[in-house]
Amino acid sequence: MKGRSLAEVATGGIVLLVAVVFLAYAVLHSGRGTASADGMTLTARFDKIDGISNGADVRIAGVKVGSVTDSRIDPQSFGAMLTMRVDRSLRLPDDTSAEITSEGLLGGKYVSLVPGGSEKLLADGSRITETQGSVSLESLLGRFIFSVTQMNSQNQEGAQAQPQGAQTGAAPAPVR
Repeated sequence: MKGRSLAEVATGGIVLLVAVVFLAYAVLHSGRGTASADGMTLTARFDKIDGISNGADVRIAGVKVGSVTDSRIDPQSFGAMLTMRVDRSLRLPDDTSAEITSEGLLGGKYVSLVPGGSEKLLADGSRITETQGSVSLESLLGRFIFSVTQMNSQNQEGAQAQPQGAQTGAAPAPVR
């Protein structure tokens, strides 16, 4: 420690200070800080919200306008209730719809808001009534495989029920 010069200690201090400044800038401008605390709160009920968690994006036309702040189960309907905080400057019509959308085949999911055409606007604390829950890729593949398997088994049963000559396409032998 005695061999350290004042220039080395000062350089280390400057590097640490720059690192702290970059970290603070990243946190404040990431969209995950307290900047969204002044937004408007909206709720929506969905049948399924697979893949959505607190902090997930809320987007309009692909642009992030807010985030999901809470998810819970509705004890009466057993549907999923999402609470979202969106930019207060948005003037969303009261017939705005919300849907759970995927970024791609393997991407994350987010809530997509589609503004309607009503003259009335959503207020802070309003509920979005038009919703579409998430679509499970596994469920779609399962249904597809089941339907293909069912069609194949029906085709095989139909082929076995036909007379032998009809299967090969040969004409039946004449009766004498």
